[in-house]
Amino acid sequence: MTFLILQASILLLLFFPALGVLGLLWILIRVAIANFSQIVKNSINRALAVLSVWLVINSFLAYQPSEAFLGLANFLPFFALFGSLSIAIRYPHQLRRIAWILVISALPIVILGLGQLYLNWQSPPLIKTILGWGLVAQGVPTGRMSSVFIYANFLAIYLAIAFILGLGLWLDVWQNHSLKKRNWLLLLLSIVLIFNSIGLGLASSRNAWGIAMIGIMAFAIYFSWYWLISIVTAMGIAIMGASFGSFWGQEWLRKIVPMFIWSRLSDQNYLDRPIATLRITQWQFCWEKIQENPLIGWGLRNFTPLYLEATNFWLGHPHNLFFMLGMEIGIIGGLFFCLIIAWILAQAFLLLRRSPRRNSRILTKGDRLILFSYLVAFGCCILFNLLDITIFDLRINLLGWILLSAIYGVSQELTQDKHKISLKMRGRA
Repeated sequence: MTFLILQASILLLLFFPALGVLGLLWILIRVAIANFSQIVKNSINRALAVLSVWLVINSFLAYQPSEAFLGLANFLPFFALFGSLSIAIRYPHQLRRIAWILVISALPIVILGLGQLYLNWQSPPLIKTILGWGLVAQGVPTGRMSSVFIYANFLAIYLAIAFILGLGLWLDVWQNHSLKKRNWLLLLLSIVLIFNSIGLGLASSRNAWGIAMIGIMAFAIYFSWYWLISIVTAMGIAIMGASFGSFWGQEWLRKIVPMFIWSRLSDQNYLDRPIATLRITQWQFCWEKIQENPLIGWGLRNFTPLYLEATNFWLGHPHNLFFMLGMEIGIIGGLFFCLIIAWILAQAFLLLRRSPRRNSRILTKGDRLILFSYLVAFGCCILFNLLDITIFDLRINLLGWILLSAIYGVSQELTQDKHKISLKMRGRA
């Protein structure tokens, strides 16, 4: 029952966010009440509780405490949700179900985006009031697909996640299903992946383009497909060559690489940007502020007022999550948060690195692939946050925590199963 509601909540989150959030809140409370002792005893949850206390103390000491306390909403509820979801999601088949929901949902989302760009579809104000999002003709910003999201970059990271999980499902079906069932599922997934790729292109996010290629490369390395590694590497070199620098042969590369790709990557469409809008300017500002107050930081959401005072330019965030964390909650708090995430991912990678024969009783070949897909998808979320910040969009922030909770919950369950099997084997010996 709980997992059924979780699946419905994830689907609703994309199209009817308020209902999706209510469903996730119900799961948070229900699972927390039923498993309170287990949640409290878990070392990761305790670490997140310590971090929560630090964030609250940090907010009292912030440059503008009112802004900092508002910023807690981007962290504390998600820490609590992680504790419940990592218990609700424990098995590889649940990973598949969630992946299918996220992947198939990309099809109607991209179709809405195509209508937005080419048919000038837009939703009436009543729809925005009811659903919490509105379709804007020509996208936000103009000329870039944003579909059901408030900005093209948020659509891009969702599509990148769905693209990577879609590749994982496609390969899982190709490997592990009977021929008759496999053909229909592969056809469906191929159609969705094609539409997803179109949406990624039209969202025009350089960041998402890069992580999509990294995702393909990750699967190529996983299967030791050296031919695909060579193709992706050659494509990357050609695109970089067409986009940057000036050398003999670049004009030839620009005839091969589509203009909308190299002109977007090289920023030729935005040559007159104010200095304050450049990422390097924002990062330099953050680094200076980190040096001024390295231990405590300036408080959550305080980048914006400080940057406004320094440059007379309003900017919502510094386009790098790690610079933002270092500046706003201090180096200690930022590193502690990163170490928690790193430990979770490391446990999952260690599980995958164990011999398939040793894991065969608890982790099948297909299970390994699906868990790997989640790791790649979440890893690409991290990479996306090197050049942008996704926590300020409720749906994308929730998707990130759902992925992380799923990785941790399944890793914990499989590790416990491994220990149980090991104890049984010892008992028989």
